[in-house]
Order: sequence, then structure tokens, then C-alpha cells
Amino acid sequence: MISLNPLILPTHSEFPLDWYQHFGRKAPIDVEIGFGCGEVLVRLAQEHPERNFVGIEQHWERIYKTLKTITKINEATPNKIKNIKILRMDARVAFERVFAGESIDHIYSLFPCPWPKKGHIKHRLFSQDFLQLLNSRLKQGQDVKIVTDFHPYFEWIQEHIQQTGFQVQADITKTQYDTKFERKWKEEGQEEFYELRLVKQEHKDISLKEGTPLKSYKLDNFDSSRFSMENETGEVSVVFKDMIFDPERQKAMVLVIVAEPDMTQHLWVVIMKKQGTWRICRADGQNFFPTPGIARALECVYLAAERTV
Repeated sequence: MISLNPLILPTHSEFPLDWYQHFGRKAPIDVEIGFGCGEVLVRLAQEHPERNFVGIEQHWERIYKTLKTITKINEATPNKIKNIKILRMDARVAFERVFAGESIDHIYSLFPCPWPKKGHIKHRLFSQDFLQLLNSRLKQGQDVKIVTDFHPYFEWIQEHIQQTGFQVQADITKTQYDTKFERKWKEEGQEEFYELRLVKQEHKDISLKEGTPLKSYKLDNFDSSRFSMENETGEVSVVFKDMIFDPERQKAMVLVIVAEPDMTQHLWVVIMKKQGTWRICRADGQNFFPTPGIARALECVYLAAERTV
């Protein structure tokens, strides 16, 4: 049985997260962006039990492998790994919403996707805006370490360091992390990699993004057979995917996908008759951030339900 204890669902929490509560102690916090299969995250946590480690990853398969590794180690040794917490989300979202200002001691990212194609450069993570965001969450004098196998990305990041409050140290390094991607490049003959150490010299103040209040709606009447919903596209996109209606319970469940910059979320909206009135609200038991897109999705479902009568 794999333990889910390291996994945090931040949508169940107040922001920013209280790391003292989650770890049960106060200690320096190191954050790994894109921890892959967790090789370095787990190894560092074992080598430095005096520090707390937060790993950010979006892919469930990689998270599963990391949780499996932690569980296996904890079952085999009395020196259990208790100093790792895992967030499944986009790194931009995590630093915007989850970490308080000047709360992190060290940030590192090993072999982030370089998005090598010209048309994909806009997806690269370490832009000037993102580096300023990292600066705002990092303690004074602390650092960010980035290691890449792709020299053009190494140069691109350095071009974006101006006005981010960091002093940059650029270097060439040998294989040393033993990650999946490092092993892959080494097998293909690459022996040298490119390392950036960004030391915080000047603080950049970027406020925490707050959640958007979410409304519930009411209707006197609703006809499920006439329900249809048009998709919205733009800066915020709301896409209708499915509706399930239970005539006995007088309850409909509407699934929509909400796409916003740097975040895509799935939302179930319930349309339910209660005390003679149809109520439209978010369904219980979901994990999502209360964003303007989620608020708009609720409104779109309400407007579509309103058009049925």
C-alpha cells in the first residue's frame, strides 16, 4: 500500500500554506521544481533530515513513482522520510498562491523542459516574470539553481535575468545528479551540462494571488431536456463536456473545463432542486483553485440553465 501522506491537496487549505502545520516543525524549506521520478528529492531529504523539502510536479505517473519510493524506504528502515511534501500543480501557480513572500531557503530545477522549438519558446518557465516571482518568495541572500542540458536555454535564461533582483553565476558542470534525464543525455554522449546559480540581492515584492469568491445561483424552474451550453474561448475559456441528470433525485451534474493562463481545471457544477427551488453551485469533494475562470464557469452554467425555461 503506497502512502499518500507526503501529498498535499492545497485546494483544501488556506493560502499561503502553513508549512509548520504540514511538516510539524520549523526548518529551512527547499523547493524542487519538476522533480521527475524523485531521485534527487528523496536523496536530498535523506541526506539532510534537518531541512524540509517541497517537490512540485504535474505528472501523476512521476508522483506515483516518487510516493512508491518513499513508501518502500519507510517500510524498510527505521529512519523514515518525514521531511518531503509533494504538490501536484503548475510551478507558476504554486509560487503565485501557495508560498508566502520570503519563506523559501533554496529553489532548484534540474533539467527543466527547454521547449527547443521556436514556436514553443513561450512555454519556457524561467522568464523574467517567473524569476521575479521566485525572487519574491525566496529569503534574502538565498539562491535558485537551474541545470540544463540545452545550451540555448542556458543563454535564454541569462537574457531574462535583468531586473529580477538576482546576481547570476554561470558554470559548466559534469554529471552528478543521476536523474532519468541526466542518464539519458550521458548515454547519448553528453558529458557537460550548464548550471546557473541565482543569488538574491534585491527583493522583488509580488503579492500572493488570492482566491475569487464563488457565487451560488437559484432558479424557480429548470428543464434538463433543453439544457445546452455554448463554449467560451479567449483569455478564459469555458468548455462544456458532459451533463448527467437523475430525474428521481431531481439533480443534474455538469462537467466543464476551465482554461486560464498557466492553469486548466475541471469543474463539476450541480443543479439541484431543494425546497422547491433549483440551486446551481459547485459540487462538493472537488480539488480546484477558486479563480475568475471558475467563477465564470459557474455563471455560464447558470445562464444555460436559465435558458431552459
